[in-house]
Amino acid sequence: MAVGLLSFLLACAANAQALTGVLKKAHETGAVTIGYRDASIPFSYLSARGEPIGYAIDICRALVDAIGEELGRELLIKWQPVTSETRFNAVISGQVDLECGSTTNNLERQKVVGFSPTTFISGTKLMVKNGSPVKSFRDLVGKRVGVTAGTTNEKTLRELSDKFKLNLQLVVSRDHAESFAQLASDKVDAFATDDILLYGLLAQNKVQADYGVVGEFLSYEPYGIMYRKGDAPLAEVVNKPLRLWPMTGTSIASTPVGFCAVCPRVSASTCP
Repeated sequence: MAVGLLSFLLACAANAQALTGVLKKAHETGAVTIGYRDASIPFSYLSARGEPIGYAIDICRALVDAIGEELGRELLIKWQPVTSETRFNAVISGQVDLECGSTTNNLERQKVVGFSPTTFISGTKLMVKNGSPVKSFRDLVGKRVGVTAGTTNEKTLRELSDKFKLNLQLVVSRDHAESFAQLASDKVDAFATDDILLYGLLAQNKVQADYGVVGEFLSYEPYGIMYRKGDAPLAEVVNKPLRLWPMTGTSIASTPVGFCAVCPRVSASTCP
């Protein structure tokens, strides 16, 4: 019996030594650090009690459970706030292990970080006050447009402005809540970000009667959970469950049963 126990302990020690990356860190510390957003509604934002909640947060909690099962131990979650601008450096530097927000997975970003399989599909649209003459991006000539720093939406609007000679005046804010506040205070004529985030802000602030989301899709935004590039063991643990889960997104024409009516295709449990 003593020999068998010794063999088991030696095997456990050998497996622990073989771990790398986030799995090794989680095994040693008993925790995984999640980077969350405070205003990416309904994916990653703060509850009335100041706790991170949302669709992406739910996914990441499940991923932490999957990492724990892989390691054979229960793991704690440490929370680290990030913004559109700071999220990439937070992942690259190891400040966070999983970034759980509304981050677009594209080829340019894949050069510096890793991504899970797609968890949601959205696209850039415009929010304006009701009664605004702006119905499309073509109506934005010379106008002020709010965007959030570090987003693909900012890049999309700059490219559209150059291509169609719109002469846009982009007003760049720290986060989506601040960008919305710019529109509410008439400091911009429109706010451009992913349509699902716009609907989320309208629902949270209960101002659906005062604002509208208009125009055609200006970009294609497939979301993913972000982690450090080159961490193959973590990628395997993250990718396996997500490949088995059904993906929701704007390609679905109607709201499925059990999904939120004000934020179509988002789980009712995380809808604002």
